Amino acid sequence: MHLVRYLLPGTDTPTIGVRNDNVVTPLSSTATIAELLRLPLAEFRRRLTQEPPTEAPIPVDNVQLLPPIDGRTEVWASGVTYERSRGARVEESSDGSIYQQVYDAARPELFFKAQPWRVVTHGEPVAIREDSPLNVPEPELALVLNRSGEILGLTACNDMSSRSIEGDNPLYLPQAKIYSGSCSLATGIRPFWQVEDPADLTIRMSIHRDGKQVWYGETSTSRLRRKLQDLVAPLFAGTDFPDGAVLATGTGIVPELSFTLHAGDRVEIEIDGVASLSNPVVRGREPMSWLVESLDQPNVRSVLR
Repeated sequence: MHLVRYLLPGTDTPTIGVRNDNVVTPLSSTATIAELLRLPLAEFRRRLTQEPPTEAPIPVDNVQLLPPIDGRTEVWASGVTYERSRGARVEESSDGSIYQQVYDAARPELFFKAQPWRVVTHGEPVAIREDSPLNVPEPELALVLNRSGEILGLTACNDMSSRSIEGDNPLYLPQAKIYSGSCSLATGIRPFWQVEDPADLTIRMSIHRDGKQVWYGETSTSRLRRKLQDLVAPLFAGTDFPDGAVLATGTGIVPELSFTLHAGDRVEIEIDGVASLSNPVVRGREPMSWLVESLDQPNVRSVLR
């Protein structure tokens, strides 16, 4: 089961539904994902599993799946939560000592990533910055949280990163992480209660260029330095999230410094039992300008796939 947003043919108003295998069943009483992320976990679960459907299921091939967040839901991300990430940050940085420190510190590194309208999803492009010569995808397990900080579900995130910009100076992190096409989420949210052990999930990433695989890596959430709730608690300690939040938990897969993404590459991410995600790569701001139009016209996304 996955919670999804989608467009019916000929419409421009998203519908919320539950996907099971190759069909989607509308949640007729729900207008937005944000509405569901305001609910306590027990009520969220009841909405998804106990409300009787009032409409017939629809083949998933007959709808256009959208990013699974809307409203005021924000995407945030965690940094340096895996040993591999710590090593990569130290290697690329002009001052690697701060990454050594934050890896062991009581407080995790947390940073804002994207507003809902800037998020792309499966099949849509992610971008690399024109002013960064070294760019990589970062595959991450993402937590879908309600307004109280309870974990309602899980999804896959590609936290695109401009390594050369952050490497020049850690204070450039927002420029390295927040730009058009820097955040992709899988189309569906997997309910948290359906994942047997979130602390032992295999994450895989492959990068394809000219029809060939040019990079592959995998890790497990068992290698996370921190427990999931130890990432959530500091995020909610000083900030309100009225429509919930998505929190990417950091990456344990980082290509070597000799590798960088090219325009035309395709990034494939899979998290066992949670979600998969595939995105072509473009370069620069202009190829992502359609995101502004998608604010009011979500069906502009259909031309991208």
